[in-house]
Amino acid sequence: MGKTAVKIGANVFQFFTRNPRGGAAKAIDPEDVKAFRLFAEEEGLCTLLAHAPYTINPCGADERVLNFARECFADDLDRMEYTPGNYYNFHPGSHVKQGVEKGIELIVETLDGAMFDGMKTTVLLETMAGKGTEIGGKFEEIAEIISRAKYNDKLGVCLDTCHVYDAGYDIVNDLDGVLEEFDRVIGLERLKAIHLNDSKNPFGSHKDRHEVIGGGSLGLKTFENVINHEKLRDLPFYLETPNELEGYAKEIALLKSRYRD
Repeated sequence: MGKTAVKIGANVFQFFTRNPRGGAAKAIDPEDVKAFRLFAEEEGLCTLLAHAPYTINPCGADERVLNFARECFADDLDRMEYTPGNYYNFHPGSHVKQGVEKGIELIVETLDGAMFDGMKTTVLLETMAGKGTEIGGKFEEIAEIISRAKYNDKLGVCLDTCHVYDAGYDIVNDLDGVLEEFDRVIGLERLKAIHLNDSKNPFGSHKDRHEVIGGGSLGLKTFENVINHEKLRDLPFYLETPNELEGYAKEIALLKSRYRD
C-alpha cells in the first residue's frame, strides 16, 4: 500500500483493516510492518488513516450486528498498535429506529469497550450525510458521543466534504461559517482529517453519493478553498472518489497544482 501511494504521488493514504464488507482480517506480519515503517520514513509518508468496514454498525439494533461491530472494532484497535500514532476512522452507524439517544448510548458503549489505557491510535468519527436513521449527520450528535466517551482524549473527527454538504452544511458558499459552527459545537482541535469527495447530489440531499473532484455539485473551486484554508491546510487529506489508480494520480496532481505554498 505504501509503494502504491508513492507511485501515484501521495504522501498519505487510507486503507481498510479488513474486507470493507466485513469478515476476518489477515494476520499481522511483523516483518512487513517493520519494512513499511522504514519505507514510510524514507519516502516521507505521513499519517495513515485506517477505515473500519462499512458493514459494522456500532449502534445496531440486532444483537449479532452489534457484537460483530464491537469485535471488529476491538480487534482493529489492537492491530493499529503495530503502527502507533495514526488514525482509525469509522461511521457512527444507524440507530435503526431505536432513536438517536439510544444510538448514541450504544456507540459510546462500543467505544468504551474497545478503547484502552495507553493506546497510541486516535479514533475518528466521520461526519455523515444523515440518510435514513444514520447518526453523525449533525455536529451536535458527534459532539455528544465525544463528550460521553470514557477515552475522549483519543477521539477526533474526520470531515467528509460530500457528506457535510449533503447533510446541509454549505461548504460551497460559506466554508468559514461551517467551520465556525464546527468549532462552536465540537471544537476545531478535534478535526484531524478530511475526506475530499465531490457529490453527485445537490445541497442538503442526505444521499451520500461520491463524485470525482470537480465533477459534482461542490465543484473544483470548493476543494481549492478547502485545501488552502488556514484552518485546514495542514491536515491530511484523503480521496474516496469513484476512481481507479490512474484517476487518483490525476486528482492528486490536480489538487497539488491548486495548493498555495
